[in-house]
Amino acid sequence: MAKAASQIEMPIGVVVRKTPGVTRWAKWNWRAVAVLPGAAPADWLEMRREGEAVEYHAATLPLTLWADETEAYLVNLSDTQPSIYLVLRDELKSDQPLNAVLVTASPFEGQDYADTGEEIVEKIPMTEGLIAWVRDFTLKHHRDEVFIKRRRDKKRTDLVEDGKGDARIRQVSDVYRAPRRIVQ
Repeated sequence: MAKAASQIEMPIGVVVRKTPGVTRWAKWNWRAVAVLPGAAPADWLEMRREGEAVEYHAATLPLTLWADETEAYLVNLSDTQPSIYLVLRDELKSDQPLNAVLVTASPFEGQDYADTGEEIVEKIPMTEGLIAWVRDFTLKHHRDEVFIKRRRDKKRTDLVEDGKGDARIRQVSDVYRAPRRIVQ
């Protein structure tokens, strides 16, 4: 779905797998395992069950690509396994274990969410079709930024010694000594 020339959007379904935890402190282990490009809306729809392991279509979220973030997409595409980053929050609700908040193709945005420590960021491998979609958008909109070196002023700042020492001391001999307290 095209909204403007500078952005495009596609619904992405995320598949989350629940397996038994390996410690007594974590009863279940939750892990994002796949994406479903162009998926229909879903809310923790059970897809497959193998013993105690269950896979859910947890949510369908919009993946939006922005023309001014193409550098981040190029970094993602140059990785050995290009990925989608899923941001999950533990809402502590009884009806659903985790809340899927965002999907992004930008590793920089994924890192920003991971830095807060409040959200869980899962890296999910992209499908071949999704890689081609992101690559086509990135190549169409990417513009290399030319590095422009900043030039320094020619003004000499080392010729004047303003603010040297303590202003309360009136003598020129030792400007670094502490002022004496006048005893009355």
